Amino acid sequence: MARKPLPASFIAGNVRLVGELISDGDVQLDGALQGEARVDRLTLGETGSVEGSITGDSVEIRGRVRGQITARSVRLLGTADVEGDVTHTELIVEAGARFVGRSLRLEAAPQALSVVTAAE
Repeated sequence: MARKPLPASFIAGNVRLVGELISDGDVQLDGALQGEARVDRLTLGETGSVEGSITGDSVEIRGRVRGQITARSVRLLGTADVEGDVTHTELIVEAGARFVGRSLRLEAAPQALSVVTAAE
């Protein structure tokens, strides 16, 4: 039986999370996370911030990250402010983005990035 697609989750700018954010779908984070994000696709808005690690398939950063990012595709937009290592297969850094850290090529097989679902 095929799984029904889930709508994207939105975490507003007035929300602060401490701990783990886990999703096998799309997440738009405009608030603050102190901890670990393990999501299939994460979009960090301009007001969003993460202090901790991000793991996923696709990560798009417009806000602030202090920690490691590991994803197949990583995009740092012009408003991004990232301090930490980025491990990736594909990395796009737009003009204006601030990136302090190392860019490391992802050598693991794609299934190594599978996200644990909340139901597991």
